Amino acid sequence: MTVIRHEAVVPLSAAGRRFDQALAEMFPDYSRSRLTAWVKAGAITLDGAPVPPRQLLRGGEQVRLDAELETEVASQPEAIELAIVYEDPHLLVIDKPVGLVVHPGAGNPSGTLLNALLHHDPALAELPRAGIVHRLDKDTSGLMVVARTLPASTALVEMLSRHAVERQYEAVVLGTMVAGGTVDAPIGRHLGDRLRQAVRDEEDGKHAVTHYRLRERFRAHSLIQCNLETGRTHQIRVHMTHIHHPLVGDPLYGGGLKLPRRATPELVAALRGFRRQALHAERLAFEHPVTGEAMSFEAPRPADMETLLAALRDDLAVNGPDED
Repeated sequence: MTVIRHEAVVPLSAAGRRFDQALAEMFPDYSRSRLTAWVKAGAITLDGAPVPPRQLLRGGEQVRLDAELETEVASQPEAIELAIVYEDPHLLVIDKPVGLVVHPGAGNPSGTLLNALLHHDPALAELPRAGIVHRLDKDTSGLMVVARTLPASTALVEMLSRHAVERQYEAVVLGTMVAGGTVDAPIGRHLGDRLRQAVRDEEDGKHAVTHYRLRERFRAHSLIQCNLETGRTHQIRVHMTHIHHPLVGDPLYGGGLKLPRRATPELVAALRGFRRQALHAERLAFEHPVTGEAMSFEAPRPADMETLLAALRDDLAVNGPDED
């Protein structure tokens, strides 16, 4: 554990404001949720005494922060190759390959992106989740940003919460779309299967919005672009299934193999051999959490999706756009 200690005086300009609101401005290196948790635990005191987060201030009080910052000591560094797209003292941008789990967990105690990050930069052990501020599913490829300092982590989490990080994906889905659109449907855990998410009503689900655009249409499939307005678990996979266009190869939501009539042997082989969701995080854009510089990154499409798309294009050329 890393021990955090700070002392400060509440500015007179904070008179009449809530304690938790003032703390977010006094200690900007830490998220509001973290500060509130420390207040509730008694790790942040006001004039030497614990108070509730909503305590109103008069200005001039003494604030003491004495807390422990959780670390990733339970996870071990592992020499796993990383495709680093960008690196500076504050953050990393990673192109995650298919098959790499992000966090250790049940069934994956090691061999994860987190283990690889700890090997690349041991100092990440001092940060919650080794600096990982968002995630991709195991079998989704593409770009992720990782914080290397606590201020960068706090800033990136806040940017993600207010949708200030552009996350663009590419997906191959079942069915022939005619246009793009938006799916605005709450997502929550599936009632009958804890491994799955599902569209739920507003009381049980979390707000989720996915914008999609048609890029290419094949005989029985479509290549689409998806832009996330929110970042719920399995969001694109659940939303596309909800509008009856599940992702090709998706083991949880795809509904099994579907072959178009008269499919070429190459397409049959490509579809039967595609055993993961056809989803790639191709673009990531945001303002640098420290310098404010506009940053944009793109990751090339993985080889298995290139092969699948080549087979779909060839099948269209051979058979023509005649699938009902």
